[in-house]
Amino acid sequence: MIAQLYGIPVQTGDKWAVLDVGGVGYRVYLPKLSLDELSLSGERPVRVYTNMVVREDSVSLYGSIHQNEVEMFSVLISVSGIGPQTALNIISQISTEEFAFAILNDDEKVLTRISGIGPKSAKRLILELRDKMKRISETIASPDSGTKIPVINDAVSALLSLGFQEKESRTAVETIASSSGDISLQELIRDSLAKLKEY
Repeated sequence: MIAQLYGIPVQTGDKWAVLDVGGVGYRVYLPKLSLDELSLSGERPVRVYTNMVVREDSVSLYGSIHQNEVEMFSVLISVSGIGPQTALNIISQISTEEFAFAILNDDEKVLTRISGIGPKSAKRLILELRDKMKRISETIASPDSGTKIPVINDAVSALLSLGFQEKESRTAVETIASSSGDISLQELIRDSLAKLKEY
């Protein structure tokens, strides 16, 4: 099983990227945030965490720059009726934190805002994932908790995986975080990347 790849992004599509790893190109299906970050990485090598999905007629790699998104992907495809493309669609539209708390709070409205997820699918997700989300939620902060430390660390890790140095990454992330109010992980990474381009 391929758990991660470290290589240079050489081609991207709407939902995938090709990583050149030692002269071999691997196509990996990625959520929107990871694709956006890859487009800003230039020719820097990046680390992508992966989940290999084996079917009778195909072997595909799904992944993300963020390990927690790959873990969430694995959880999602364990739900009956949720295939890898649907799981990728979910991760592209909602943060892992917001998704986990929607499940724990039986919040069908949040889930049905995701394209492709209707009331029946939302109920099934809540029913099948509630216990798993209880365990996962112990390691993540509530979106409303106000704490920035986990978000800062996740943003720095994302920048490191894109090939930036730790010192410059942490400086950029902490600068953006200190000058912002409530900011999502996606926004923090995007703004930090823009800041790094100024250096």
